[in-house]
Amino acid sequence: MSGPGARIAIVANHYQNENCHPDGKVKVGIGADSTTRAERLGNARRLFAGARAVGVPIVHVRLAVDPDYRGVVVNTPLIREWIELGAWQEGSWGVAFVDGLGPEDGEIVVTHTRNSGFHNSTLADVLAGFGARHLICCGVSTAYTVESTVRQAVDIGFRVTVASDACSTGTERRHLAALEAMRPLADIKTVDEVLADDLVSG
Repeated sequence: MSGPGARIAIVANHYQNENCHPDGKVKVGIGADSTTRAERLGNARRLFAGARAVGVPIVHVRLAVDPDYRGVVVNTPLIREWIELGAWQEGSWGVAFVDGLGPEDGEIVVTHTRNSGFHNSTLADVLAGFGARHLICCGVSTAYTVESTVRQAVDIGFRVTVASDACSTGTERRHLAALEAMRPLADIKTVDEVLADDLVSG
């Protein structure tokens, strides 16, 4: 089922140094001069704490590719930029989780290689193991991994809520445009609303 009583899981995408830390190489998630970095990452930390307090599982989706980019299909300007910057290389500082937004003991980490958290990963199997039917999606970038993950999640039958202020894109205009594009597919809520409406019962 996917109604109000459905089992919930947090799907947390790309809270990694590469696109969240000021010294990260990728700026399409949080702009270099972003004034919202601390707020958005702080909201994600509050969301994680609320989920842990009521036993809602958090699945951490990380992006990492072979250091020599073997097997990466270079078919978009964004992926060409990764390679030019030397970004997202497995084993590098960039793919580590940003401080305070990594997994705690027992939480599952899923690695993937494109935009959607489901692509080339075990995310669907992990969520099935939890019996999850309602996903709270958040992460960086709103317009890439979050939107791609939401669209695929909806297509395969999940109910989805986006924790809007725990997400970020390189510019606020793109962030708001991505949220608006997802509005017909998902509930768009603030972290405070998710904590009050969705996580009270797990």
